[in-house]
Amino acid sequence: MHTFNDLKAILDKSLHQAEFPAEPNQLYDPLRYILGIGGKRIRPLLALMSCDLFNEDPKKALGAAMAVEYFHNFSLIHDDIMDQADVRRGQETVHKKWNENVGILSGDALLVKAYQQLDDYPAELFKPLTQLFSMTAIEVCEGQQYDVDFEDLNEVSKEDYIEMIRLKTAVLLGASLKMGALVAKASEKDAELIYKFGIDLGIAFQLQDDYLDSFGDAEHFGKRIGGDIINNKKTILFIEALKQSNSEQKDQLMKLYRLRDDSRQKIDEVKSIFEDSGAKTETLSLIEYYTSRAFDTLDQISVKSQNKQELKSLASYLMNRSI
Repeated sequence: MHTFNDLKAILDKSLHQAEFPAEPNQLYDPLRYILGIGGKRIRPLLALMSCDLFNEDPKKALGAAMAVEYFHNFSLIHDDIMDQADVRRGQETVHKKWNENVGILSGDALLVKAYQQLDDYPAELFKPLTQLFSMTAIEVCEGQQYDVDFEDLNEVSKEDYIEMIRLKTAVLLGASLKMGALVAKASEKDAELIYKFGIDLGIAFQLQDDYLDSFGDAEHFGKRIGGDIINNKKTILFIEALKQSNSEQKDQLMKLYRLRDDSRQKIDEVKSIFEDSGAKTETLSLIEYYTSRAFDTLDQISVKSQNKQELKSLASYLMNRSI
């Protein structure tokens, strides 16, 4: 078995050695740029960790891991254009550094490059890998569309919101893990279990992101708390607050969410409603629920418990961060 740091070194070396044509530079420079500005690389590392979990050389899953990393960064380029975001990982976004046309085209090229990472797998692996990858890609697009649609709705149900984050965030974590399992020739049952583990972990991770955006430690991480509130984003906290508020709290919350206001007062008032209505407590309960489901599923996978330790440690780290 390999440690997380061992696998990260393998992945970093592969990414460093990745080559793109020199010309046209307006197409390929943005690819080198977005892949070079860091990030946790959790998704591709999950592919390597899953392959290692089932006692196969994790380097055999590098093609799958690179495909996942390329796809994830393709989606970030396009998401940043849709959101008109100026900063990604502390650096200028691709469309700000170049322009929107360059962002769209270079993102498209990175998606194609993602699929090319799977070309060297034998036929018996290539088909299931590409089928899973394609299904995941369209689901991520569906999740993004639901997220956009929710912006125009006054109310969104908890069930619809969970489904949106399952598609937008969780399926790529699940697919990363399952691709590693497929490369390792895990049993169909274990491949499905590791996929389910990733789905529940991904849902818990996104719910925690929602929570930390309002209640995280701003001083420790150097970012302003309340970005979702400023942008009137209907996260799980907002959904639960509407559901559990009394009429006065609900009217005040809706009034605040109609404001285009980035004041400390607005953030504090909304957070008070999140707390007083019970939305904060319910969100923490949901995070705990999906985290517990993920760990229960991981326990069911038919490999030695020591093989699962790195995955358990990573999952615990992700779910116990402060932001």
